[in-house]
Amino acid sequence: MINDELWSAIGEPIRRQVIDRLLENGTGTASSLSGGLPVTRQAVSKHLVVLERAGLVSSTTVGRERIYQPDEAQLARAAAQLAAVGSSWDGRLRRIARIAEDVERAGQQK
Repeated sequence: MINDELWSAIGEPIRRQVIDRLLENGTGTASSLSGGLPVTRQAVSKHLVVLERAGLVSSTTVGRERIYQPDEAQLARAAAQLAAVGSSWDGRLRRIARIAEDVERAGQQK
């Protein structure tokens, strides 16, 4: 079953970049993750809230900062869901191709 909140969260390119950075570094703050991104630290912070709500990252508060880390188990579930969706669509596209071929053959026989 597809989790719409999860896919909405990772459907945004900046959020995927944030996840990539967290996977590379293990942890990060909104400030450390915003370096080199085309958005502000405040925007990254908002993206992190969405990712946390979807369960893709978790955070702990250390002093005045929130330290984020990827939830690798949830990311693995997301990858499995994506693979299942891809497989399902592959099957649908094969059926559509067969129907199109049948229609084309029927048109040629007339």
